[in-house]
Amino acid sequence: MQWLKSFNDQIIWGIPMLILLLGTGIFLSLRTGFVQIFEFKYAMRHTLGKIFRRQMAEPGAMTPFQAMTTALAATAGTGNIAGITYAVTLGGAGAVFWLWISALIGMCTKYAETVLAVKFRTRNPNGEFAGGPMYYIRCGLSKRWHWLSVLFCIFGAAAAFGIGNAVQVGNMTSAVNHAISAFTPAFADHRGIVNLVIGICVATFTGMTLLRGIKALGRMTEMIVPLMSIIYLGGALIVIFANIGGIVSVFADIFTAALTPRAAIGGAAGISMRQAVSVGLKRGVFSNEAGLGSAPIAHAASSEKDPVKQGLYGIFEVFIDTIIMGTITALTLLLSGLPLQYGTEGGVELNMLAFSTVFGERAGAAIISACMVLFALATVLGWSFYGVRCCEYLFGPKSVKPYLMIYVFVTILGATMDISLAWEISDTLNGLMAIPNLIALLALSGIVVQATREHFGARRL
Repeated sequence: MQWLKSFNDQIIWGIPMLILLLGTGIFLSLRTGFVQIFEFKYAMRHTLGKIFRRQMAEPGAMTPFQAMTTALAATAGTGNIAGITYAVTLGGAGAVFWLWISALIGMCTKYAETVLAVKFRTRNPNGEFAGGPMYYIRCGLSKRWHWLSVLFCIFGAAAAFGIGNAVQVGNMTSAVNHAISAFTPAFADHRGIVNLVIGICVATFTGMTLLRGIKALGRMTEMIVPLMSIIYLGGALIVIFANIGGIVSVFADIFTAALTPRAAIGGAAGISMRQAVSVGLKRGVFSNEAGLGSAPIAHAASSEKDPVKQGLYGIFEVFIDTIIMGTITALTLLLSGLPLQYGTEGGVELNMLAFSTVFGERAGAAIISACMVLFALATVLGWSFYGVRCCEYLFGPKSVKPYLMIYVFVTILGATMDISLAWEISDTLNGLMAIPNLIALLALSGIVVQATREHFGARRL
């Protein structure tokens, strides 16, 4: 496993991959005239401004908002809590700044992915919209590049078992165990049984939702995503406002540690500017998944006919996931007064401690545990959809039910196993997924530019 970790850190998620991911985002931003910045207000008006409007979807499709919440369900997983904590403790306060930079660039990458997914989508034999990187590779590129679509689906279908399932359920059970221990210190002897029960419950819920089809999935994520966001953001904001006197100092630390080679908190912990940059950018990519090619699969299921209008939800998705949720997670830690051990790999127990400074140990553990359950459950549902679409592309509609049966079984497995190996394998598969998608985004960028120009006019392009 140590070999696989080194392989991921140095090759799969090393400097070349970060350059490819961020370079693609910068290239797309330049070509579209930084649509994520100059049309941000327009994007918010046509996404956030429509959340409370009743929307109807045609048969075999989700509403635009449901498609976005399905994508956000898969994206805003436990990494928005535990993953951001990992970034802050390992990379110092400066990592937060680079988290923002990755999100700013990733907004355009997610926008471009979504535009292409809607433009090149098709109907599957069940009459449902199907799209994503495999379809815009097959329909947008010449035949000699079609093998990339097969590679993407192989990696995507396999990755869903790990990052979208076993890892999420494993994080869920870990959080629940911590919460129960806060109430019952002698709980350790019963963890195995509790984990198995959690796994069976999640597997049953997931299987029942998925077997009811795409509309049931859309309705479920439409409920879970706002609920989990309200609970988590509400609790985190209370912690932040309870310590609001330190907000200026914290933001000063973030910018100083990010832009000075060895500064303040980072230097004291032996954290270099390079480490802050690397950890912040990497965790940002993991948080919003821009460039991986996963979210476009959900956005393609939207009933929205204008690719650019659905693309705006891609911008909104990254903004909510990383700029809002990621920042709030970081601020709760940095403002809480906890003696953070910079240069180490912190976990969800730190989030519980941060909440406990305001709510008390038991309530803090219970809130974080409930959020982790909802975040993990949403991700399991969202990634199941990605895995199904990849499997369907490779083997046809008859392969869907067997795939879902295996997926549900892995849910139980993830609740009862050590997920360290699953994390490393998932990191590998996610990185391999991104390569075919990024190649397609670069090759098809002209189509994104043309669609953007037609929608917004030629005033900037």
